[in-house]
Amino acid sequence: MKDVAPSRANWHGTTVLTVRKAGLGATVIKANARKVRSIGKGDVIGGFAGATADAFTLFERLESKLEQYPAQLTRACVELAKDWRTDRFLRRLEAMMAVADKQVSLVLTGTGDVLEPEEGLIGIGSGGPYALAAARALIDIDGLSAEAIARKALGIAADICVFTNRNLTIESL
Repeated sequence: MKDVAPSRANWHGTTVLTVRKAGLGATVIKANARKVRSIGKGDVIGGFAGATADAFTLFERLESKLEQYPAQLTRACVELAKDWRTDRFLRRLEAMMAVADKQVSLVLTGTGDVLEPEEGLIGIGSGGPYALAAARALIDIDGLSAEAIARKALGIAADICVFTNRNLTIESL
């Protein structure tokens, strides 16, 4: 028996993109089912790729960590990642999370990673790499807000990835 990290290739139908630009906070957009939501006291946005039930379990655990460590998203995520990696039940959960507050954007994985991306951009899920590449190309264009970049990048991802559509849910901080 081998315990392995979930494969991104199995996460079809999810594209989550986080864009942070000019200190305007974060926008997380997801196509199709509602896989993004405010968590904590509404000061954190989270999105996930993977099994829905698994992700909601992780959201609940993250909310609990945020209660323990208020206004410390990075600390809460590190504590969740420790549990996710070592707890026999949690380590079987197949999901990847993108979370953001006004200060930081992070990616959490079941392998214990808590990653802060360069340039404030995160793309996860089946269309994540396409949306991320498009957002990187758009980030330096003057006059485009974080939301406008996210919308355009998700549109480009929808043109390329058959699992990404144009139904968007927008959450902003």
